[in-house]
Amino acid sequence: MKCPYCNRTDTQVIDTRVQDEGDVIRRRRRCPACERRFTTFERAELLMPAVVKRNGTRVEFDIAKLQASFKLALRKRPVSTDQMDSAVERICDQLLHSGQKEVTSRFIGDLVMAELRELDEVAYVRFASVYRSFEDVGEFVKAISEFQSPGGSQ
Repeated sequence: MKCPYCNRTDTQVIDTRVQDEGDVIRRRRRCPACERRFTTFERAELLMPAVVKRNGTRVEFDIAKLQASFKLALRKRPVSTDQMDSAVERICDQLLHSGQKEVTSRFIGDLVMAELRELDEVAYVRFASVYRSFEDVGEFVKAISEFQSPGGSQ
């Protein structure tokens, strides 16, 4: 590790501690050249897969967009923030553990649909109406009937 004060590369670790339930390692370091001390933090870098949009463009996964989709679908619905956050976390976990470098926006949309189906039927239909681009009442009726049938198709 390079000393931030004199740029020497042979610093010494004088103390190591685990923080944040084992997710972060804090190291106290000393530079033998300038005798100054500094702290570094180590944490795993988790890379989410890139998202391939419908038009073929690739963008970085943006958790804020995912959260915004849930907030919009769940607006004025009796679902707690904790429930919504848990659903978002489950989707992120699925994406991380998928092993894919890229996923389609459709795949993410399907994950959102599955989570909303469990959380709230009105939010499910709201999201489906935008996600599937409903153009008439018949499509709404079909989505509602899918929701009412056990394990409805998506």
